[in-house]
Amino acid sequence: MKSAVVSLVLSVALLISIGLLMVFNTTAAEIIDRSLDINTHAAFYKQSLHGLAGLVLGLVAYRLGYERCLRWSIPILSGVTLLLVLVFLPGIGQKINGAHRWLNLMGFSFQPSECAKIAIPAVFIHWVLKQKEQLDIKAFLKVLACLAIPMGLILMEPDNGTTAILSATLVMLFWLARIPWRYWVLPLLLLVVIGSAAIYHMPHASRRIQVFLHPELDLRGKGHQPHQAKIAAGSGGLLGRGIGESLQKLNYLPEARSDYIAAIYAEETGFVGMLGLIGLYAMFTYAGCSIALQTKDRGAFLFAAILTFLVALQAFLNLGIVSGLLPSKGMNLPYFSHGGTSLMVNLIAFFLLIDISRKNGVLDEA
Repeated sequence: MKSAVVSLVLSVALLISIGLLMVFNTTAAEIIDRSLDINTHAAFYKQSLHGLAGLVLGLVAYRLGYERCLRWSIPILSGVTLLLVLVFLPGIGQKINGAHRWLNLMGFSFQPSECAKIAIPAVFIHWVLKQKEQLDIKAFLKVLACLAIPMGLILMEPDNGTTAILSATLVMLFWLARIPWRYWVLPLLLLVVIGSAAIYHMPHASRRIQVFLHPELDLRGKGHQPHQAKIAAGSGGLLGRGIGESLQKLNYLPEARSDYIAAIYAEETGFVGMLGLIGLYAMFTYAGCSIALQTKDRGAFLFAAILTFLVALQAFLNLGIVSGLLPSKGMNLPYFSHGGTSLMVNLIAFFLLIDISRKNGVLDEA
């Protein structure tokens, strides 16, 4: 249905537009409040520049087509894996807050793990499409071993959130591709047990869980952001304080323009505004699922479904963290919060969905 594509375009356009407004809103207030010698429009310009770059890259992906992207997924993932190695090299990689997640390229920060969110599922889908006979468990384990290399590098950064998202994405692909349960359910359970034990012995991870359960233990440290986010969201009431009237963005809530931008949005627009924001993500998810279900090609179905799942999952996790329903973890709100690499990768996903809908007759249907 054409309505699915219209809904997809409309939801993404509104999310990016409102997101740019909120990025300018939060950063300008922080700069003025702290008397920083920075242009109040700097973050807005930077996010807009990344958005334009994402449009260009998205159009390139659209011109190439989802079929080529799947065929070339192995060399693409090889390049992403190389970039993941480079983040650990001094002078090239940037260490911020104890994590090696960024590359510094001519003054611009770039996060390779964001690219892996599309490249890793694409490689698995490409592998599934090549399987003509009954699935061999050895071949299945071999492809998983290859995908474990970039995922292991991401875990070493450390970036537990992205690793968890990629793991959830692969599990969803196993189910959508009808991989026999006996091949992955038991290994998954073992990984959950091992992962839980590993998290328990990671001081920063176990500390996050403790603060989530008992935020009063560290209100001046790890519990500060979640606590202030609840204050921001709760003070918005039904209709909010009004655009630009947030108090928490005045240096009370750290990272207000990125991970916790939804809290500022809730404070300024209230419960009604948050319903609208959730509605836009629901519209995107519905449109993406509709496109996937109307495809005639297995590769198109898997790719459209997993791209939609990626955006929906990240939105769910971010909003869950901001509302205090999930433990605090740095995670962008797709198309909305400040984060250049995330915006570019999500725009590529958007254009791939448009390409899938065009080539599978979705746009031609009345």
